[in-house]
Amino acid sequence: MRFRWAARTHTGRVRGNNEDALWPRPGSGETNEILLVAVADGMGGAAGGEIASKTAIDTASAVGGSAAIRVQAANLAVLDEASRRPRLTGMGTTLTLAIIDPNGTVDIGHVGDSRAYLRRDGDLRKVTSDHSYIGEMMAAGRLTPEEAKNHPYRSVVTRAVGLESSVEVDTTELELQAGDRLLLCSDGLSSMVDDGAIAEILDGRDDPAEAARALVEAANAAGGDDNITVVIVDADDE
Repeated sequence: MRFRWAARTHTGRVRGNNEDALWPRPGSGETNEILLVAVADGMGGAAGGEIASKTAIDTASAVGGSAAIRVQAANLAVLDEASRRPRLTGMGTTLTLAIIDPNGTVDIGHVGDSRAYLRRDGDLRKVTSDHSYIGEMMAAGRLTPEEAKNHPYRSVVTRAVGLESSVEVDTTELELQAGDRLLLCSDGLSSMVDDGAIAEILDGRDDPAEAARALVEAANAAGGDDNITVVIVDADDE
């Protein structure tokens, strides 16, 4: 199986700095080897958020092992960084990563409210759960999507990388098929563009780089309230 990928990030229209980080670095390419993709959305103030997300991505992309091991390593690295710089105490980050093997298996590790989606045969499926106040309220049936849009706690994350010595990592395994499209994104996309519109954009552009650009543009057109980061991977037969 061969993969075509594209990665893109944007500050948005409101924030003065970008606290998101991603892997691979912004750009596009293709490979028939194991591919790691990841998105992190930092928190803890401007400097703290940027450092937390960058530290998590740098660590997760450098260490070996499963998705869960990489997330745990990132968690310890962010903690260590904060311990050496007291002004950064309390910083943290979301982290959603996928290790994609040419045999089609995908190992996903996830903490926070960034997301992974799978687009297959006209269906867009969210394969991660949001670790956020809003996400948990919606999962419990206590909040509707309409109520969630303007809820005062919509940015509150209930689980993050870098806050404690150990973090609970959600893991998911997928089997890709030729024609599948995998999307990882920060909530700067998912909070501004609903799933139906995301699916329409993904379906309307075969080139992953064009699809990534269109998703960022859609989030900015909707207000661009937060930093926006997307990574798209298309699976093709060799």
